[in-house]
Amino acid sequence: MSVRSGIGYDSHRLAAGHELVLGGVRLQSELGLEGHSDADVLTHAVIDALLGAAGLGDIGTHFPDGDERYRGADSIELLRTAAERVREAGYTVANVDVTLVLEAPKLGAARERMRERLAEALGLPADAVNVKATTGEGIGFVGRGEGAAALAIATLDG
Repeated sequence: MSVRSGIGYDSHRLAAGHELVLGGVRLQSELGLEGHSDADVLTHAVIDALLGAAGLGDIGTHFPDGDERYRGADSIELLRTAAERVREAGYTVANVDVTLVLEAPKLGAARERMRERLAEALGLPADAVNVKATTGEGIGFVGRGEGAAALAIATLDG
């Protein structure tokens, strides 16, 4: 048995007229994330980490933003599909750790719901998924409130 790790990253611009969906949870906010799908940066980073660990490319390879089938897509469903592809490649997801970088809103109790949504989509117990959040401390596009980013690492057994 071997252990493999992958890193994922995603960022999206914040804009009026969009819902804010993070980790499969809809949050109250005047601004949401722009993107071809639901722009869930947290879930997208997890997808890329999983695919990278399995050597299966990236989110754009599997769910291209030029494909109308994925316009407005629920990223939790994309995560389910990515996890199935990882399993088909002979790997088991051991754990996932993700950090969201966002100025506002604060996640509060929604963080635990995100953890549960991600874990359910991956077929893991909640304690195998960790969700953290930080701010940009006023620096860069996140610090200016222009967007959000997320970093994830996934560990696979295979």
